[in-house]
Amino acid sequence: MFEKKKKENILLKKIDELNESLLKSNILEITTLMGNRKELLIRNLLAGISRGIGIGIGVTIITAILILLLKKLVTLNIPIIGEYIADIVDVVQKSR
Repeated sequence: MFEKKKKENILLKKIDELNESLLKSNILEITTLMGNRKELLIRNLLAGISRGIGIGIGVTIITAILILLLKKLVTLNIPIIGEYIADIVDVVQKSR
């Protein structure tokens, strides 16, 4: 009798651990999402749009920083490198 209770307690403890791990991994939310195609489509669309905007902003900021660094390098008047970088900066500014 005592051994049966002990096994039941171990089983209940394992079930609680499994339930907790499933709740942490959001399995329930994922399965309901996979069943609802419209919601899945909307989430993926919004994720794609936000990634695209983030990439655009990031590239713009990095390009601006590089142009500023190149302008500073041109002002140092290093003979060969300065002329080459000045040409690059002119091409970039003309294309804006």
